[in-house]
Amino acid sequence: MKLKIRVSVKDDLIFLEEIENSSFSNYQRSTKKSLSNSIKSKFQEVYIVETAAKHPVKVGALVLFKYKKSLRLYSIAVLPDYQNKGIGNFILDYVFEVAKRHNYDRIILEGHDKNSKLLAWYAARGFKPLCIIKNYYSQNIDALKMEIMLDSNIPEKKIRNIIVINQPHKWTFDDVNAMVISVREYIENPIYHSNIDFRIFNLCSSYKYQSYGYYVSLLAAARGQRVVPSATTISDFRSINIIRSVTTEIEELISSSLEKVHTGNFSLNIYFGQVHVKGFSKLAMKLYQLFETPLFQVQFIKHDIWIIKEIKVLNLNKLPIEEHTHINEFAKKYFNKKRFNKTKLTTYKYDLAILVNAHEKTPPSCSKALHRFKVAANKQGIYAEFISKSDFDRINEFDALFIRETTSVSDHTYEFSRMAYAEGLVVIDDPWSIMKCSNKIYQNEIFKKNKILTPQSLVLTKNFYSPKVLDDIHYPIVIKQPDSAFSLGISKAENKEEATIVLNELFKKSDMVICQEFLYSDFDWRIGIIDNKPLFACKYFMSKGHWQIYDWKGGVEENYGDSEILPIEEVPEIVVKTALKAAALIGDGLYGVDLKLIDGKVYVIEVNDNPNIDADYEDLILKDKLYDSIINSIYKRIEITKNLQKLISD
Repeated sequence: MKLKIRVSVKDDLIFLEEIENSSFSNYQRSTKKSLSNSIKSKFQEVYIVETAAKHPVKVGALVLFKYKKSLRLYSIAVLPDYQNKGIGNFILDYVFEVAKRHNYDRIILEGHDKNSKLLAWYAARGFKPLCIIKNYYSQNIDALKMEIMLDSNIPEKKIRNIIVINQPHKWTFDDVNAMVISVREYIENPIYHSNIDFRIFNLCSSYKYQSYGYYVSLLAAARGQRVVPSATTISDFRSINIIRSVTTEIEELISSSLEKVHTGNFSLNIYFGQVHVKGFSKLAMKLYQLFETPLFQVQFIKHDIWIIKEIKVLNLNKLPIEEHTHINEFAKKYFNKKRFNKTKLTTYKYDLAILVNAHEKTPPSCSKALHRFKVAANKQGIYAEFISKSDFDRINEFDALFIRETTSVSDHTYEFSRMAYAEGLVVIDDPWSIMKCSNKIYQNEIFKKNKILTPQSLVLTKNFYSPKVLDDIHYPIVIKQPDSAFSLGISKAENKEEATIVLNELFKKSDMVICQEFLYSDFDWRIGIIDNKPLFACKYFMSKGHWQIYDWKGGVEENYGDSEILPIEEVPEIVVKTALKAAALIGDGLYGVDLKLIDGKVYVIEVNDNPNIDADYEDLILKDKLYDSIINSIYKRIEITKNLQKLISD
């Protein structure tokens, strides 16, 4: 039986009362009022145990009390029809997990001193008797207090592997060392929010951009968890150019493996890095190492030589029935591994390409600034060439790529970045920075995890959220499409009705949307950062009569606020420190961190890759030194790459 645990809500109260009545004697039962208070309490945690099925069945409950150094197991209950099926051990494993994750020194509990079967069960799990508590339950009904110290005696949890899937009941494979949970459980259950020991295996039915599958990998990365496939791998599958670049190093293996195939097309299904087709195991493992994905198909086509035509993810629901036995064996072997190696790409090339778009209305750098970048590069012995979207096939001519075109995960700028990285180039903006900066869901999660102050935020998930949540929001609020940029895709709602309209529109584009409290300020701080060092500082004022810096409804040229450039030393220290901390969570590239300073508190709005650097604006203080600093960073990265390449070749 596959189970899951979730935090209880008000609607579970009837079930909790029912399970209390069926599991405990009168003197041990909690009242309905007490249970209601427990659900609301910050000191207590109440959990529901239910089957991991399309229509979950509630089978058990757990109540924990959280002290400073001790976690108290107040009660475990399982419905009579589901007892003796291992559910109690499943719940107790969860208790150990909670205790370990929150660094408790010990777990304590009380049990009826005459209930020898229950006390023996706890003893078998490592609990030791402490003392008898007289008249604990009622007059003449005593309790035995027990404890387990967690410094060395805590049992290692056997399952660190978490399979996330749309419909857990569709996972029919047995004896696999992994817990199967739903997308909703992974997104909403706090236990999966901060445990970096979890290894997340994303088997969602779709990895389409901004789908649930896409967000599972993105959130796992923000939570510091190992995830397969990564969001980068998901994006790689969209571009045959990236796929072919990444697989250059195994061209000979592809040819030798397929030399006995006499048709012009061939498909290979790879399940957990393995295949059941004789003669293709080595090729399957190499492809898995490059594109680490649990279930995928590689389609080959032969012209003069065999090349990859397409790679696509396989849907768990559509796997061939006749191959299920093989898949089950592969899954058992795969999830019993103690280590999952990350993919490595090792191709390196030369020179600096600056990607621009001559037709972009609001580019991140004006033509004058672009010229200054080129001059700065020439001064440092780097030849800089401006390239455009049509130069995609020339990437491997260069040693570095500097993107000065507005980036997006869903267009050619990301493909350029990912392709360049795969070819061994130094890249600013690197693909991970583009991905992390382009999605506010990711940033909200990682800032929350690292205790960085942001406007109070609420992430809503299509089909999962209740419209009632909009009743409790303090308006006005700002509602953001996760990948919005330059104030586009961002709306302000004054009430529930406006919020509903905006959400309905945004949910057509994304499965998740973020709502934030509206914090007004006359201006936003923008701190430019590279290599985790402050570079420039600006005050961007709101456009006249509007709540944003840009007022897109009135046109582009006239409807943006003023700006003021300041030396870094004149910026409040807390603003600079907060900006550096936020940027460091993204990487060490070139970023613009937007912040608000209100009543002495600094709120991070977002970290942007590809920040604006225009002549006579952002460069007003440093002038040419600003361009020199950025080019110098690129130069040093190239040198490091070359030295590493030389070291490897020697």
